[in-house]
Amino acid sequence: MDRSVDRSGSGDRSVDGGSPRFRLFCLPYAGGSASVYHRWPNLFPGDIEVRAVELPGRGHRMAEPPFLRMAPLVRALATSLEPLLDRPYAIFGHSMGGLIGFELVRALRARGKPMPAHLFVSAIAPPGTQPDLRPLSQAPDSEVLDELRRLNGTPRELLDNEELMALMLPVVRADFSVLEAYEYSPAAPLPVPITAFGGTADRVVAASALGGWRRQSAVSSRLHIFTGDHFFVNSAVTEVVQEITSTLEISIHTERLGASL
Repeated sequence: MDRSVDRSGSGDRSVDGGSPRFRLFCLPYAGGSASVYHRWPNLFPGDIEVRAVELPGRGHRMAEPPFLRMAPLVRALATSLEPLLDRPYAIFGHSMGGLIGFELVRALRARGKPMPAHLFVSAIAPPGTQPDLRPLSQAPDSEVLDELRRLNGTPRELLDNEELMALMLPVVRADFSVLEAYEYSPAAPLPVPITAFGGTADRVVAASALGGWRRQSAVSSRLHIFTGDHFFVNSAVTEVVQEITSTLEISIHTERLGASL
């Protein structure tokens, strides 16, 4: 199994003690690692197995060079996830992770692989629109740190730790490079329902901009706004998980019904 999919803490939980009926792949935001979802496995019911994706350059893949462009990142990710698409699944991505998730589903469609039951895109503007992010991949360290403080997603004790930031900044720059170089190529809407999440005080992606995600689904789309800034996924984690759970439980119920017929 590919090392990009982190199983730490996820286990193989299900209500009957067997394999889970559903998988949720979680993609991190820029500069983040699989550890940002460390609480999630214990917040979901046993039917849903959380699989946090570890991108190169962080966590147990720290020795690997991070990707600088979206296309090779998505190709590698699609290949690594293929063996895990043996049961119904969904994809969640926050900020940069939401854009990666969108392109990942498009890549899987092009390969003729099973489609997810749902795509959750969180705090990310619809593809083809311009987010409120300064170009930082080549900026001085001080400007990158200022932007991380503005976004409010990195603990202050980490930002103030020069040794840790020396390890983290190359990954942050690489992730910003992925975002800055990304070019959206229009294609047919996905045959997958999409739910977009936003924050009431998000200064990067306004809630009013998230409605554009409806054009990317040929099935259905929804919008859900949580209290919080760009990183409401951390401050409102219980509410976010509850919303995902309620959506996926419908898919699980449908899958059970189909299996019983």
